[in-house]
Amino acid sequence: MTNQSQLIDVVEADTVVPEVRAGAVLIQEHIVEIVSDSGEGAQKCGQTFGTVSGKMGNGVWTVEIIPAEIQPPAREPEGASGIRIRFGSKYMTNMGDEADFVVAFNEQVLKGRIESGAFKKGTVILLENMWASDPAEVIREQYQQAVAEYREAGFIIHELAIERECLKLVSDPRKGKNMFVLGMLCHIYSRDTERALAEIAKIFAKKSETVIRSNHDLFKAGYAFARENVDYHWEVPPYTHDESKPLVVMSGNQAIGMGVMASGMELVSMYPITPATSASHYLADDFHMTGGFVHQAEDEIAAIGFAIGASYAGKTACTITSGPGIALKTEMIGLAVMSEVPLVIVNVQRGGPSTGLPTKVEQGDLLAALYGATGDSPKIIIAAATISECFHFVIMARKLAEAFRIPVIVLTDANLATGVQPFDRPEATAEWFAGPIDQSAWDKNVSAYDWDEETGLSDRPIPGMRGGEYILTGLAHNRRSKIAYDTKSNQLGCDMRSRKLATLASTLNPPEINGDPEGDLLVVSWGSTLGTIEEAVERARAEGHKVSSIHLRFLSPLEPGLKAIFSKFKHVLTVEINYCDDPDSPMITDESRRYAQLAMILRAQTLVDIDCWSVVSGHPLQPGKIHEVITTHLEKMKENPDVRT
Repeated sequence: MTNQSQLIDVVEADTVVPEVRAGAVLIQEHIVEIVSDSGEGAQKCGQTFGTVSGKMGNGVWTVEIIPAEIQPPAREPEGASGIRIRFGSKYMTNMGDEADFVVAFNEQVLKGRIESGAFKKGTVILLENMWASDPAEVIREQYQQAVAEYREAGFIIHELAIERECLKLVSDPRKGKNMFVLGMLCHIYSRDTERALAEIAKIFAKKSETVIRSNHDLFKAGYAFARENVDYHWEVPPYTHDESKPLVVMSGNQAIGMGVMASGMELVSMYPITPATSASHYLADDFHMTGGFVHQAEDEIAAIGFAIGASYAGKTACTITSGPGIALKTEMIGLAVMSEVPLVIVNVQRGGPSTGLPTKVEQGDLLAALYGATGDSPKIIIAAATISECFHFVIMARKLAEAFRIPVIVLTDANLATGVQPFDRPEATAEWFAGPIDQSAWDKNVSAYDWDEETGLSDRPIPGMRGGEYILTGLAHNRRSKIAYDTKSNQLGCDMRSRKLATLASTLNPPEINGDPEGDLLVVSWGSTLGTIEEAVERARAEGHKVSSIHLRFLSPLEPGLKAIFSKFKHVLTVEINYCDDPDSPMITDESRRYAQLAMILRAQTLVDIDCWSVVSGHPLQPGKIHEVITTHLEKMKENPDVRT
C-alpha cells in the first residue's frame, strides 16, 4: 500500500509512557461521558481523548451518543449528543456498564442519559453552571430543580463556570468549549499533553494557524483550570501488549475505508446514508493515495448499478450503505447473483424499519441480507465483530466475491461504525491485493458459465479478452449465457449458484467455544456484541456457572459443526440487538412467538430448539445486563428445565 503512514494513526512500539503523576490516584479503568446539545463538539472532544488514550497504550472503546434529529432543540433530554469513552489497563471490547465520570454542558441533556441507565449512584458529574444565572427565570428554575434531583438520586455534582472561562479566550464558546473540556480531562486523567496538542493540530490541519493556536490555547486553559479547580486526579496505566507491534487507532468506518484500499479495490460507489456516510468521507480524503475514487451516485439504486458495471468490467467494486439502502438495492443484488458478477456490499446497520432509528444501533438486517430478494438468491454474508475485523473482512470479501463470482455482504453496525479502538497495525502482504485484469485470450470452447458440477465454480471472462465475449443478462440463462426458460437450464443454474455456498462451507472451521465445550447454557451471538457477551460470560463463569459462548462471523453459509456443539449444552440462547417477542407478553404462545433473527436461522438450519433474548433499545449491549440475562435464565432452568426466557 502506498503512503500507508499517511492514512492511519500509528502508536510506535517505543512509545514512552509517563510514570504516575504526582498526586494522581492509580486506577485500572474508567468510563467517561461528555454530553451536550448537538453541535457543541462533545463527540470530537471524546474522540480525541480516546485517541490520545489509545496512543498512550490504554485499551479504548468509544460509543457516540447521537440524537435521532439532525438538529434537535437545545436543552432537551431527547436531544442529548455526546460520546462515551471506556478506557483502562486492559484491552477494551465494549462500552461497559454505568459511567464513572461525566462532563455535561447543561443539566437537561443529563436527563436522557439518566433515564437510559447510563449512570449510577456515585457517578461524578462536572456540570456547566451558566444556567444558574440565565436571564430566563424558567431556565434558572429548571437548572436548580434538576441539580437538586440529581444529588438526591446519588450523583456527585460539581458546578463549574466552564463557559465563563472560555469567554476569556473566544467570543463563541460553542466553538471552543470542547477543546477546553479536553484539556480538563487530560489533566484529570494524566494524559500526555503533547499528544493531545498534536491531535488538535491534526483536527484543524485544513484550517488556519490562527484556528489551531486558538484551540491549543483553549486546551491549555482547560488543563490549568482543572488543575486549580477540580480535585480529581487519576492515572490509568497502559495494558501489556507485544511492544514489537505498533498499534493503529481508528473507527469502524475508517477501518472499512482502509480495508477497501488494502483490498486493491479502486471504486466505492455510494449514496450518503447514516451511519455509513463517514466511510465515504474518509475514502474521499485518502482513496486517491491508492489510485481509487469515490463515486457519489444520485441514489442507492444508481450506486449499486455503477458498482456492478465496474465489477463486470474487471475490477471488483464496493458499495457501502445501511438498511434502507439495502432495501433499494435489492433488485440489483439479484442481478449480481444471476449474472454472477463479483460485488462487495457493506451494510452499516441501524434501527428500522423504514427510516427507523437512523443514528442508533441495531442488528436488524440479517434476514434482509439473507432473504431479501426474489427467487433463490444465494449470497455470502459475513459479520464483523471488532473494528479490526471491519478492516480485514473487506479484504476477505473482495477475494471471496471474485473466487465465487457472487455478491458478498459485510455486516457492521452503528456501534462499530463510530466506535474507536486501538489494534495491532496490520502488515500489508501481496495476498491482500487484487491482481491485474486478465486480458489474455479466452478459450472459445469454454462457456461463460462453465460451472464445475461438484463446486458450482467457474472462471469468468473479462471484457477485452478476445474470444470471451458473451451477453450479460439477468434473465435465466444456460452455460453460454443464452436466455433459457426451459426446466433443465433453470434448475441447473439454481443448483450451481447454491452449490457455491456449500463449497465455501466445506472450507470453514467450526466456531471456537469461549469456555467449556459442554455445560448448562451456550450463548450464541454475532456482530458487534462479541466483547459484551464474552465479558458477561466470564463474569458468570467466575461465579461458578456452567455457561459458554460462541460467536459467528459467517452467516451465509453458516460455520459447520453447530448442531454437534449445541448438543453438548442443556440450553442454547442467542443474544441479539433485533426484535423478538417476549414469551410472557399478551397473546404470545410457543406457536405464535417471533424469534430473534439469528435464532430463527439456527432453528431452521439445526432443528435445535434454540431460545433467544433480544432488545431494540437503540443502545449497544452492556455486560452487566447480559450477565443478568444469563443468571436469570440459569435460575429459571433450575425451576423448570423446559423454561423459555
